[in-house]
Amino acid sequence: MRGIGRRRAETAKLKSPADIEMMRPAGRLVHQVLTRMREMAKPGVTTADLNAEAERMIAQAGAQALFRGVETRQTKFPFPSALCTSVNEQVVHGIPSARVLQAGDVLSVDCGVRLNGYCGDSATSIAIGSVEPDVRRLLEVTQEALEIAIREIRPKRWWSQVASQMQAHVEGAGFSVVRQFVGHGIGREMWEEPKIPNYVDPGESRMDFMLLSGMVLAVEPMVNMGTADVEYGDSSGWPVVTRDGRYAAHFEHTIAVTDRGADVLTDER
Repeated sequence: MRGIGRRRAETAKLKSPADIEMMRPAGRLVHQVLTRMREMAKPGVTTADLNAEAERMIAQAGAQALFRGVETRQTKFPFPSALCTSVNEQVVHGIPSARVLQAGDVLSVDCGVRLNGYCGDSATSIAIGSVEPDVRRLLEVTQEALEIAIREIRPKRWWSQVASQMQAHVEGAGFSVVRQFVGHGIGREMWEEPKIPNYVDPGESRMDFMLLSGMVLAVEPMVNMGTADVEYGDSSGWPVVTRDGRYAAHFEHTIAVTDRGADVLTDER
């Protein structure tokens, strides 16, 4: 999760159709893990329970968990788990623990794997039991923002044409788009160029890039109920939380740009 710049988009590693097909099994595995997480995520289950099942599925498939061992300049220790499990005000990078899920919670689960040398990365947000109507709407709007991206991605479009529609949809619903964290290119490595913002800032001239056939993008809108501002939730430097303590949601797909438009690699195919 890094800064954004037009010049860096020029270094994007374009994938061949064969490369994209090699990425699809990793995406399929991530989809299977997240489907299982949606089945398991109920009141009384811990986030550690979810991670243990994800670890089992990833190992059984002969894959590696992308997130385990990742370090950043802000963090005090390598990320310890296969999943990021972020609850309520946690936006991203929540660490699985003995925390027990309760009715009314929102759980965002982010999963990345490397399989046969290629990466897949996807996230979903799950309502635990019955949630308030505004919380349910938060999840719907965030997922719809990702669906807008899938619908609008095609070669020779500027990313800002896509991101502006995502941002307008979110803000029109009364929510806010996180700006400190963005999506990213993906391929043989989890983090590749370009960086993928979910918003447009007309005050910055280096925020944009042209979509090209062969790009593979991890598009991941992160949306807050209140302020867009976020901060680190503890001294570890891992969990990112909303500054006002209100709920957040996070959805993500790995998407290939093709001559026909968007090809979602982290689905059931």
